[in-house]
Amino acid sequence: MKRESQLSSTDLRKPSRREFLAIGGKVAAGSALAGVAIPHVHAAEDNTIKLALSGCGGRGCGAVGNAMNSPHGPVKLVAMADVVEDRIANALKRLSKPFGDRMDVPKERQFVGFDAYKKAIDCLGSSDVAMLTSFAYVRPMQLEYAVNKGVNVFMEKSFAPDAPGLRRMIKAGEVADKKNVKVAAGLQCRHSVNRQELIKRMRAGELGDIQLIRAYRIHPCGGMGKKPEGYDELLWQIRNFTRFFWVSGGLFAEMNIHQIDEICWLKGDWPAEAQGIGGRAAKVRNYGQGFDSITIEWTFPDGTKAYDGVRWTGGHCFKEFAPFVHGTKCAAQFSGMTHKGITRIYKDQRIAKDNITWEAPPEQYNPWDAEWNVLLESIRKDRPQNEAKRAAMSNCADLMGRAAVHSGKRITWDEMMNSKFQLYPGSIDELNYDSKPPVVADADGYYPVPVPGEWSEVS
Repeated sequence: MKRESQLSSTDLRKPSRREFLAIGGKVAAGSALAGVAIPHVHAAEDNTIKLALSGCGGRGCGAVGNAMNSPHGPVKLVAMADVVEDRIANALKRLSKPFGDRMDVPKERQFVGFDAYKKAIDCLGSSDVAMLTSFAYVRPMQLEYAVNKGVNVFMEKSFAPDAPGLRRMIKAGEVADKKNVKVAAGLQCRHSVNRQELIKRMRAGELGDIQLIRAYRIHPCGGMGKKPEGYDELLWQIRNFTRFFWVSGGLFAEMNIHQIDEICWLKGDWPAEAQGIGGRAAKVRNYGQGFDSITIEWTFPDGTKAYDGVRWTGGHCFKEFAPFVHGTKCAAQFSGMTHKGITRIYKDQRIAKDNITWEAPPEQYNPWDAEWNVLLESIRKDRPQNEAKRAAMSNCADLMGRAAVHSGKRITWDEMMNSKFQLYPGSIDELNYDSKPPVVADADGYYPVPVPGEWSEVS
């Protein structure tokens, strides 16, 4: 189930901030009283794992479906939270048809506001799961809250838009270890049995010593249009999360974290340095911040190189969606289109269907279902599971690459991980409907775009 698309156009009516404040106040008032009376939701079945969804867009709905699909249920959705009420309503409608008997989200457990995630998590117990599926700007804060409450977590990628957020996530993960809180991160390909088998074969020496890793994410991905007149600026930027660096890390960081995580997994290490090149196509009306063509080179401590090639433009361009790894003996493929578990070993360095020496069979579970199978089984059997630090480290490699392309400079691992640079300069914990976003459009409606040589994302 794909969960990376933008919100649909039906979500984009023109609300005012006053409307959102009024909606949030009404829902919060009712739910606050309910919370005093019943701090937790008690399911009829003692073994039901309860879910609370914070972030009710397409990604959140997809994750609920994956949880519902698991043989390690039963699970039940008991609370929902978002900064916009209509997203809750749309998600309820979308989920109720296939999972109606496992949807238990009355009005008093539908929470609206920037602190709504707290109310949703407060409905859970220690065997339940807080689903953090909004955007990277609030992920560390929400993880911190859930872990401090002793509630298990599923959190979607990406995990923070800048290094201070990643460090906050790592600290929350350390607390999770002490409390035996399970934390699953949305890098679902780590739970692909076919990829795990190829990694096993690589570690056994079937490819020889790794010399080069190259990944591609080349497919059309349209730009952002101009903000409608009168639409609330803050909510516009949050709605169009992949087009603003402070909300999600940007389209590259948000989507290519999968390819970068796979690069690091294949190598079994974290990169020491990154450099890259990027830009935007001419005569394309994209009002967002990001580039549409990017190539990044990472260098690992032993000198091994890894590359990620990205192009979002369409037309008659070729498409590719896979990482490849080259060893001293032969090469291998690590993925198929849209994260499909296609793994192959080739006879030599030539990547071709007539040159395959080993290929994994079709997987029983897609990676999104597989990650939920692992999390729910960990909860059932009380097995340790904490992916917070690994997710943050992959995200650091992700942000290294972004910073290198945007700045036109070489960025080291230490520079990135220790950076104090923040895309949202204030306290994200204090964000509310009256907050001003950190970027504004120019007179023509375009938002700031990085200029290599002038732009910086480390300090």
